[in-house]
Amino acid sequence: LPLAFSFLLSILLLPVENWLVRKGVPRVLSIVICLLIFVLAIFLLGSFVSQQVTTLADDFPRIKKSLNGLWDKSQVWMYEKLNISYSKQEEMAESAKNEAVNIMAPATLNVLTVMLVLLPVYMFLILFYRKVFVQFLVEIFQRHRTVNVREIINDVRLVVQQFITGVLFETSIVATLNVAGLLIIGAPYAILLGVLGAIINMIPYIGGIVQLILSGLIVYSNNNSLADMLWTMGILLLVQGIDNYLLMPRIVGSRVKLNGLVSIIGVLTGGAIAGIGGMFLSIPFLAITKTICDRIEDLKPWGKLLGPEMSTAEPKKQRKKSTA
Repeated sequence: LPLAFSFLLSILLLPVENWLVRKGVPRVLSIVICLLIFVLAIFLLGSFVSQQVTTLADDFPRIKKSLNGLWDKSQVWMYEKLNISYSKQEEMAESAKNEAVNIMAPATLNVLTVMLVLLPVYMFLILFYRKVFVQFLVEIFQRHRTVNVREIINDVRLVVQQFITGVLFETSIVATLNVAGLLIIGAPYAILLGVLGAIINMIPYIGGIVQLILSGLIVYSNNNSLADMLWTMGILLLVQGIDNYLLMPRIVGSRVKLNGLVSIIGVLTGGAIAGIGGMFLSIPFLAITKTICDRIEDLKPWGKLLGPEMSTAEPKKQRKKSTA
C-alpha cells in the first residue's frame, strides 16, 4: 500500500523535479527538494488539523457528558424496542471500545511510520530509478506488441497528474465551502469539521456518508441541539450536492472517465483488500487500467467497458451505409 501511494505521489512531483533539473539543479538535489516540499505540506496540514483538534479536546468533558446522555437514551430505546438487556448493551459497548483501541493504536503508529519514513524513501527511489523502470517496461512489452510503450507510459503519467491535481483542487473548494457554510450558521468547530469533512469526502461514495454522521454527532454532542445538528448536516449535504453534480464532473470527471458501476465495485474491492487506503487508490488505478486498455487494440473492449458510455456514433454510420 505505501508503495502504491508513493508511485502516485512520485508521478505528481515529477514535473517539479524536471523543472529543477532544467534550471541546472543536480538531479539528486532536485529529488530531495521535491521530497522536502512534500514533507513540509504534510507537516503544515498535520499542524493545522492538530491545532483544531486541540480546540475540540478542550471541550471534551462537555462532549463526553452529552454523549453519555445520548447513550443513556439509546440504551432505553434498545431495551424497550429491541429487548436487549442493559448488561448486554454494556458488554457490547465495552467490547467495541476495546476493539477500537486495539485497531486505532497500531493504525496510528503505522500511518506515522508510513508518512514520515516509508513514503519519502519509496518516492526518492522511484524518482531516482524511474528511467530504469521505463526501459524495463519498454524492453519487456515492445517486442510482443506493436504499440508504443513509451506513449502509453506518458499517457498514464498525464492521467495520474491530472487526476491528483484535480482531486486536490476539488477538495480545497469543498473545504472552503464547508467552512464558509458552517461559519454562517454558527456551527461549533466549523473549521475543523469543514476541512476534515472535505478530506473524508475524498473517499469515493462512502466518505460523504461518514462525513455527515461524524459531523452531526460532534455538533449534537457539543450543545444537545437537534436544530444545529440538522442545519450542519444540511449545509454539508448541500456542498456534497454541489461537489457531486458540478465540481466533480467538471474538475475530476473531465480527466478520469469511468462509469459509476465500475467505480463503486472498485472502491468496495479496494476497501476489502486494503481498507481505507485501498478506497483512495481504487479510482486512480482504475483510470490507469482504462488508459492502458484504450491504447492496446486487443484490450480496447475492456477500455470501453470501464468508460462512462459506449459511443453510438459508429453504429449510426454503419446503419446509414447499410441502407444506402
